[in-house]
Amino acid sequence: MKKYHYPTSGEVCSQSIDIEIAADGKIAKVHFNGGCPGSLSAVSLLVSGKTPDEAVKLLSGVTCGSKNTSCPDQLAQALKKLIF
Repeated sequence: MKKYHYPTSGEVCSQSIDIEIAADGKIAKVHFNGGCPGSLSAVSLLVSGKTPDEAVKLLSGVTCGSKNTSCPDQLAQALKKLIF
């Protein structure tokens, strides 16, 4: 199991994201530190069991209102930077 900690950037509610990648290369767990608990718990459940590449394709470019990023987009950015 590999563990990563990613401090978010931009106008997002979460301050950081903790990511665990299983030995098979799939996302085992994602925890957003801060932000909307219900929505971000759902995002975490939806990406669990997916490869980082699958999650990046799903979440890249998602925005929050008029902001140019979002917590899900930050997860995609984290996966790009930390894992690829």
